[in-house]
Amino acid sequence: MKLLSKTFLYTFAVMLFITLIAHGAIYVFAPKMQLSFSPSGMGTTQMYSTLLSGSFVREAILKALPVSLICCVVVSLLCSLLFSRAITVPVKHISQMTQRMQRLDKTAECQYYSSDEIGVLAANVNELYHAWLSSIEKLEEEKKKVSEAEKYKLDFLRAASHELKTPVTALHAILENMLLGVGKYKDRDTYILECKQIAARLAVMIKEVLDVSRTDFTSATEQAQQLELSDLLPSLCEPYEKIAGAKGLVFSLQIRNSIPVFLPRQPFEKILSNLLSNAAAYTETGKKVSIVLDGSSLVIENECPPIDEDKIPHLFEPFYRQDFSRSRQDGGNGLGLYIVETQLNILHLRYEFTAMQTPPGMRFTIYF
Repeated sequence: MKLLSKTFLYTFAVMLFITLIAHGAIYVFAPKMQLSFSPSGMGTTQMYSTLLSGSFVREAILKALPVSLICCVVVSLLCSLLFSRAITVPVKHISQMTQRMQRLDKTAECQYYSSDEIGVLAANVNELYHAWLSSIEKLEEEKKKVSEAEKYKLDFLRAASHELKTPVTALHAILENMLLGVGKYKDRDTYILECKQIAARLAVMIKEVLDVSRTDFTSATEQAQQLELSDLLPSLCEPYEKIAGAKGLVFSLQIRNSIPVFLPRQPFEKILSNLLSNAAAYTETGKKVSIVLDGSSLVIENECPPIDEDKIPHLFEPFYRQDFSRSRQDGGNGLGLYIVETQLNILHLRYEFTAMQTPPGMRFTIYF
């Protein structure tokens, strides 16, 4: 049975019971009551007269009882209906809204504002639903971050496996030829030294892979905080300024206008360190490295041979190196820009990496 029907029947039964009790009491007790009066103007003489006898009263009540009962029943019916609707309508509304909330309808809200218990219940349901939606949104964001992190790690592991396969294959081939005494590989002393060099390079590569695998791509271990770039940049640029001076480079830092940014500190410092390291490493002697902080952007420029536009996207692939001074023998590991792009995407920062024509070089811009 619906709540409206139950409330109506319960209320109507109570009111009908009260009506019957009241009419029964009148029928029983009214005949026993006599009406007496003292006429005025009679002085001290008192005249008492019984106007109505018990049988007469009972007869009058019996005649009036049907009309009285019908009127009371009708009034009870109307009052019960109004009371039941007043109680059940807000409850029904809350029930309908909770069904929409169950379907995650973001527009669902209990539109009942009152200071009674039902009003408090509606407010509590709204607060609970909003908290629930907020939790779901956070979980979806975390799920998206985890999915992105898994994709980045999977791509990185594939590239790392391919990168490690080459020296392992070479080392295996040399050792096998040495064991078989094939041709020039009979000179074991010479090729043992070469095997040692390959093993050393392999150890360095494994260390690099492990270092990158420990990078927290989700940035979940550190909370975002307000950073003043005008205070952060000088201390971060100081070691690279010394490196540039040792290589005979001109190092310039300009802070034209600074705005506070809300970012996790460690991942952002990792981004800047990789960019500054690349700028110092791939700038020719006597050329210039400049860092400019101008309002909502940070620009890092270094004078070097410009990279072809079609090759720039490949620089963000793990272990990718160009032939001109970006080989492993020259110190490049092919992971710097991969880490930079990964962290920038996770921090939702827009960036550009473009070639400069005058003076020739490369420009990396981060937008806040």
